[in-house]
Amino acid sequence: MQVKRHALLSPSVGTQRELLSFHYGQPGRGQKVYMQASLHADELPGMLVLYHLKQKLAALEASGALLGEVVVVPVANPIGLSQTLMHGQLGRFDFAGGENFNRQYPDFLALLGDQIESRLGNDAEANKRAIRTAMAEALRAIQPATELASLRHTLVTMACDADVVLDLHCDFEAVMHLYTETPYLPQAEPLNRFLGARAVLLAKGSGGASFDEALSGHWWQLAERFAGRFPIPLACFSATVELRGETEVYHPVAEQDAMNLITFLQHRGVVAGPAPALPAALCEPTPLAGSETLSAPHAGVLVFLKQPGDYINVGEAVAEVIDPLSDVISTVCATVSGVLYARSIVRYATAGMDLCKVAGKVAFRSGPLLGA
Repeated sequence: MQVKRHALLSPSVGTQRELLSFHYGQPGRGQKVYMQASLHADELPGMLVLYHLKQKLAALEASGALLGEVVVVPVANPIGLSQTLMHGQLGRFDFAGGENFNRQYPDFLALLGDQIESRLGNDAEANKRAIRTAMAEALRAIQPATELASLRHTLVTMACDADVVLDLHCDFEAVMHLYTETPYLPQAEPLNRFLGARAVLLAKGSGGASFDEALSGHWWQLAERFAGRFPIPLACFSATVELRGETEVYHPVAEQDAMNLITFLQHRGVVAGPAPALPAALCEPTPLAGSETLSAPHAGVLVFLKQPGDYINVGEAVAEVIDPLSDVISTVCATVSGVLYARSIVRYATAGMDLCKVAGKVAFRSGPLLGA
């Protein structure tokens, strides 16, 4: 195992932050897998999962059972991790500019431009290498101007040549769920099953330039653009893994999640051993455009009537918002059927506040699909 330190751009005199990455296996041998945790720095379950994963990877490497390269970044956002206000961790948005830490990653399709066509041929593997080389060249030409830009640049540079990228997050109160791009569903299905996902949200570009889609999106876009001319593989399966709720930081749960990730790596051939049997799927993938976010009609005490993981039918009551002064009670009902996969952790709702999400099967939204 090798530890690498990546200095970020200093935002102020006398300060310096860095990223630490842990590298297992032999670079260039087999597949490369990249995993990071807590890009939203107040989402901590992934840190504990990767702590346990590191121990398992070290043992596999020592025994010669690691057949590929695995890069682990347990703390992907030291900037956000330092943003504590009155003991409250605020790690979703950068204090300096107000930007979401998981938005505005490079648009590789634009960076590669039309000149990529001249590098392509009839060999899919050669095309994969040519595209990755062009990606690395484009990143080397970028000079980050802020600490946040240097964070984004460093993370993408470490992951840009990976075959698998897993970005570990969590929601407020939630069941295990994943986001990935629709063309990668066949590659995602084993992960969904090994992790026991209760919802899998699919989109072909959800908007916002999130970390995972920045690394996976241009592959299917180039494949569609050059269909019938040049074979382009879907060379980077990338997913956002939502490790249930933000308070579910327990050793038994995290260790099991880490073991499930090792099983997935074994399925991919990154870890030696017979291919593990796929468990039964706990859900059917649904379009992200079919996910309904229920909101509060007015301010008041929030009382949930349903739990994360419950199946909700159209018209079914999910929550109540109670105004204790006027005694007005508003029942919030779903307009789609599906699994309630995430809900708010606070119990006082302000008018218009997002309360919970239901994974509907029929797409009804368009435009940018990600929230702030």
